[in-house]
Amino acid sequence: MAERIRIVIADDHPVVRKGLRMTIEEDPELEVIGEAGDGAAAVDLIRKLRPDVAVLDVDMPKLDGFGVAREISRLAPATHIIFLTLHTDEDLFRAALDLGAKGYILKDSAMQEIVAAIRAVGAGQPFLSSAITARLLQKREPEAVRPDTPTSGLTPTERRILALIADGLSSKEIGAQLSIHYRTVENHRTNICRKLGVEGAHALLRFALQNKEKL
Repeated sequence: MAERIRIVIADDHPVVRKGLRMTIEEDPELEVIGEAGDGAAAVDLIRKLRPDVAVLDVDMPKLDGFGVAREISRLAPATHIIFLTLHTDEDLFRAALDLGAKGYILKDSAMQEIVAAIRAVGAGQPFLSSAITARLLQKREPEAVRPDTPTSGLTPTERRILALIADGLSSKEIGAQLSIHYRTVENHRTNICRKLGVEGAHALLRFALQNKEKL
């Protein structure tokens, strides 16, 4: 008999963790070996247990899922990552891929897709929620951006967030306006700073104000 796929679940909602665990353990070849309720605890657990697969909520206290993934890549690089999220934001999905995630599942369909996702990721194959796949396959009109603008390397969502930063909105206010979690906005801000080569919130605000007319 093949060895079981060993899994750690990290989500700050106990009900979600319980539901995932029950669904996963219906498959005799899958074994949940640990649970964590925040990102910092997840890092400690994964470092200690070295699971085959880590199922990580993107939005967690103390350290978000992306932060956990960065630590995993350093402390337990053999552990494959599946992200759980409420968001269909394509930029967030792209950021997850940049972190080496093998799986990306929407929470709305997690109970139906988690077993297939773990099996695929455990075998080294990628897995995306069907809703994400459908969204990526939709044809979108390319947005014209002058190649010589400072923001030409930003995605449409990142430019929209930068414009709202220039208007003086906080991350929570931006999240409310765009109907996304404020931690998602913080992830976008981090990516924007990296792409623009600026450091710190004040530097980003200065850049946004200086380039407001180009956003």
